[in-house]
Amino acid sequence: MINTKIFVNLAVKNLSKSIDFFTQLGYKFNAQFTDETATCMIVSDTISVMLLTEAKFKTFTPKAICDATKNTEVLVCLSCESRADVDEMVRTAVSAGGATYNEPQDHGFMYAHGYQDLDGHIWELIYMEPEAVK
Repeated sequence: MINTKIFVNLAVKNLSKSIDFFTQLGYKFNAQFTDETATCMIVSDTISVMLLTEAKFKTFTPKAICDATKNTEVLVCLSCESRADVDEMVRTAVSAGGATYNEPQDHGFMYAHGYQDLDGHIWELIYMEPEAVK
């Protein structure tokens, strides 16, 4: 099986503020793919998020850019190691200028909560009980 990597591309209004926001959440950036129009945020060995200025993002699509504060085009969902990690990441995001969009969801086998980043993109965070994943 091929070890597929994913590169999520998100348009941002202010690249430096977005970098500051995600740095506060503990993310690192690949300097090789960073300039004044874009940065590559490292989520894991196989997941990266390209944060692109709106002008740069427009060069990749003929469609209008979705205003994530009013519409949802994508939900980014990441797994966490524990329920406490989910809650801590949401607290950190809110203190860094993000916002919550709903209450935590406890489904027994899965715990979920999330935040909106500075541009309104929704980041869902989940913890799955190990027994449920088997």
